[in-house]
Amino acid sequence: MKVINIHKRKSIRLKGYDYSQAGFYFVTICVKNRECLFGNIVDANPCGCPNICPEMKLNHAGKMVENEWLKLPERFQNIQLHEYIVMPNHFHAILEIVGATLVVAQNDVVMNNRAITRVAPTGRTLGEMMGAFQSITSVEYIHGVKNKNWQPFNKKLWHRNYWEHIIRNDNEHNRIVQYIIKNPLKWDNDKLNGGNGNMVMENPAEYNYENWMI
Repeated sequence: MKVINIHKRKSIRLKGYDYSQAGFYFVTICVKNRECLFGNIVDANPCGCPNICPEMKLNHAGKMVENEWLKLPERFQNIQLHEYIVMPNHFHAILEIVGATLVVAQNDVVMNNRAITRVAPTGRTLGEMMGAFQSITSVEYIHGVKNKNWQPFNKKLWHRNYWEHIIRNDNEHNRIVQYIIKNPLKWDNDKLNGGNGNMVMENPAEYNYENWMI
């Protein structure tokens, strides 16, 4: 009898957590095979100072991704968009499902050492929102390949999974905002660019791309 080995994907979502629940979420999605399709990191001097700083220069595909992200609240009216950045081969953003507070209440539920505030669900999950964004941008990118000579991709534009972190307090929020803003400065050391580091959080396990890009 032939034995078939079935690869079981390990869930990277917080077990038991309601992802339609109001809150602040830090999300990352990556281009399949980490291909750089959305532009390049270039040396720039936007402020006129003597220092040359790397910054992200979007191509037409990257601008499309940015535009579709900014249009997401038209599809999901219970969300607000905060800091974000389109990088050459991935995308970072903070998304808020409205009705949340960054203050962790004393009667929070604690699951896997992470505090989760009890609030009313909003009905649409983070997964639905990210899935819609990935689907819309994939369709638009295919249109660009066919009609605008954009760089082709192999089968899928995005990696099927995405990474998320539930933002629990102001300190985390501020640290993640700074991470997003400074992402182009640290591109040479970014793991998604073949580097060794550029972690989001203090705990390396919080952003281990090997676990969610299987």
